[in-house]
Amino acid sequence: MRITPGKFSRRDLLAAGAIGLLAGSVPAVARQRDANAFIRRLGNGFVRNGKSWRHTGANAWYLAWLGSEAAYGNRARLIRELDALRDLDVTNVRLLAGDEEGPLKNAVSPGFVDRDGHFNEQLFAGLDYAIAEIARRGMTAVLYLTNNWEWSGGMMTRLWYETGHYIDNNDPAHPWPEFPDAVSGFYGNADAVRRFCSYAGTLIARTNTVTGVTYRDDPAIMAWQLCNEPRPGSSPSVMAAILPAYYGWIDSSAAFIRKLDPNHMVSLGMEGTIATNGNEDIVLRAHRNIDYLTAHVWPLNWGWVDGKNLAGTWDAGKARVEDYLATHIRLANAAGKPLVIEEFGFPRDDELYDPAASTRFRERYYELIYAAAEHSLANAGPIAGTNFWAWNGEARTSNSDHRFRLGDTQYMGDPPHEPQGWYGNFNSDSKMLAIIRKHAAHFATPG
Repeated sequence: MRITPGKFSRRDLLAAGAIGLLAGSVPAVARQRDANAFIRRLGNGFVRNGKSWRHTGANAWYLAWLGSEAAYGNRARLIRELDALRDLDVTNVRLLAGDEEGPLKNAVSPGFVDRDGHFNEQLFAGLDYAIAEIARRGMTAVLYLTNNWEWSGGMMTRLWYETGHYIDNNDPAHPWPEFPDAVSGFYGNADAVRRFCSYAGTLIARTNTVTGVTYRDDPAIMAWQLCNEPRPGSSPSVMAAILPAYYGWIDSSAAFIRKLDPNHMVSLGMEGTIATNGNEDIVLRAHRNIDYLTAHVWPLNWGWVDGKNLAGTWDAGKARVEDYLATHIRLANAAGKPLVIEEFGFPRDDELYDPAASTRFRERYYELIYAAAEHSLANAGPIAGTNFWAWNGEARTSNSDHRFRLGDTQYMGDPPHEPQGWYGNFNSDSKMLAIIRKHAAHFATPG
């Protein structure tokens, strides 16, 4: 079933949000008590219910798909996966809440919205179910609303909605960095931004079909995240030209969301200085009106280690990871805001994908990230959350080449454009699970 949302203007959406927040028969005292259940920023940390709050988290982009009652869904598996994560004392899950259907060859399908503005109600109901189950376990969710990359349609697809033009990432006809440079055109396209805000407003005002709670009133949601890894282009000339529009999109989108929903934090979803060609000033300016900083750390993707020679490249890669973490701790301190290491991934030994392959160097890498978070905690530093990438759980590919095929429903934390099993942790990875559980015990919010 598909539904078409109404044609809302910015003024309409703001008015609807204000009415929704002021209406209702809940007594003022109850509203105030409930407000304490939302996670807030206080200085360089988070608070909830009057206490310091932090999390050990995971990435599992696919939970809305599992939560759907459509053929691609599997609610029984969703329950098992969340139970497994909760057993590890994982208290936060970062998941995709905006997938744009379009022509990009590596994009997840089905999506939440298509070019004509039709919404996939089955997938939205899947998101409802996932959030309800997250809440039932006392966990929280970060919901990202679009993507810089092609694997969920993202901003390139939103540009295609308005212009009719697109390019695929990794297309030999459009070598790097043509894709991120082209994607950055989104920020200055008024129609694309308007439709993005309309989508965000519709989701914020949505009533969960499982719990009956409006999304803006649900404390199980930790934050709205504007985008997964939004970059202001890549080429220096493109970046310089697009920065005013980039900052404008961040500031106006954050303000728009806060007017509709004063209960939740707003996050950007930025990788950090890797997204700005090392320019720290861009990172700080981008987060001026954002509640907390994020850092993503990908040593293999960024060429800091060699997947086929991890032993020989580990030491140099480790030093670069430590420097990257130190940089972003320093930036968070300069901003006076919390820092979440919300994506960090490492391959299995020999860059193999099978669950039977060893994880000796991944174990070292997770221990490195977790040690930095625990050191920050011990020294009143800004790291307030860690989200590993990613949770594969019980999923196993049925394809010998470890590639996703259209129609596959064994969703993993490794998105469909990547080898299935590249970075995700399986439920059989006992050593990895022990490391996550140990960190969660050290990093737990005090009772």
